Amino acid sequence: MTIQTTSLYQLTQQAIHILVKEVGVADTLRFISQFSTGYGNYTEEREELFRDISLDEIISQIRNT
Repeated sequence: MTIQTTSLYQLTQQAIHILVKEVGVADTLRFISQFSTGYGNYTEEREELFRDISLDEIISQIRNT
């Protein structure tokens, strides 16, 4: 008996297709994203991003949005 295997790429494509068909695109993305560990240093990036702005300015911008 011979067992034919598919490549990991093919298996991934098949699984994504099934997920999209069964639960939709948004929930498929939500499902897949739970396995991503992310990258970078969140704290350092936020400190740099908001270095020149006060909390009051941030709140004001949120309210204006």
